[in-house]
Amino acid sequence: MQSLSFILAVAFILVMPTLAGSSDGNLPGIGTFAYSGSPIVTSAPQPIVVAAR
Repeated sequence: MQSLSFILAVAFILVMPTLAGSSDGNLPGIGTFAYSGSPIVTSAPQPIVVAAR
């Protein structure tokens, strides 16, 4: 009886993600960054001024 319960539990765990489908659509993955705004344009690099005494 315990082996039957174990087999059913494993089958349930394996089948449920398939039945649920994918809910994330076109979202980026974990740890990624998607920017859909206008491109950021920078001018010439500004000189770095360091004061020492």
